[in-house]
Amino acid sequence: MFKRRRLMIQMKTAEQVELMRTAGLLVGRTLELLRAAAKPGMSTLDLDALAEEHIRDNGGVPSFKGYHGFTGTICASVNEEIVHGIPRADKILREGDVLSIDCGAIVEGWHGDAAITVPVGEITDEERRLLEVTEESLWRGLAAGRAGARLTDISHAIESHIRSQGRYGIVEGYGGHGIGTEMHMDPLIPNHGAPGHGPVLEPGMCFAVEPMVNLGTKETAELDDGWTVVTTDGRSSAHFEHTFAVTADGPRVLTALDEGRDRFAKLGSAPQNGE
Repeated sequence: MFKRRRLMIQMKTAEQVELMRTAGLLVGRTLELLRAAAKPGMSTLDLDALAEEHIRDNGGVPSFKGYHGFTGTICASVNEEIVHGIPRADKILREGDVLSIDCGAIVEGWHGDAAITVPVGEITDEERRLLEVTEESLWRGLAAGRAGARLTDISHAIESHIRSQGRYGIVEGYGGHGIGTEMHMDPLIPNHGAPGHGPVLEPGMCFAVEPMVNLGTKETAELDDGWTVVTTDGRSSAHFEHTFAVTADGPRVLTALDEGRDRFAKLGSAPQNGE
């Protein structure tokens, strides 16, 4: 008889959460810099250099660079690439591309991790809708991350929104995770599943939530580079991510510039942090 491994969820003090906020804010500002820079003719390696310079100039260390041999400061995944795209000099952005940028930074030993997907110039209405649905599903998941909820309430909120919006492929086998003194920690947070399962969320827990949604199939493949994950049908994918802390007043989004207040207000679930 096999026993299920007990999850070891790292608890943070209020002071440690503030350090994670510093790291998260650096990640959020770096992503906004890259959002503005992602234009046709730019290479993904150009974006990577901008990210590394900004992180280091502001007192941080890139989380991704050297992680299990990864060569970039960011993951830059284009069109059918879902996650873990390696920045390359020969990967030139073109009008109509869909670009996912995943970024992490460490400040005083604490991590922040977030991702955005941005249009490069004009994209199709179908792709624009994909980005909207994926980002909204992220915020639905974050809003579910309240003290007293169960971990899979986050997963269920993400899946429920995506399913309600049409026929999309919800990527399996990749998902959110605990975060703190390491980038990837217990527990794994799938982007699908029934509610009411898993650990009870408590103040001091911190997680990264990251839905990945495809226009077509949910099926994926890993390229020969050992990193890049793609859709098997070649259709576009979107990926959004934020790091958040569970607090007594609601989820505090550490990688959002305003800690999520605007988006939570639109959902009718604004946390009281900072108010």
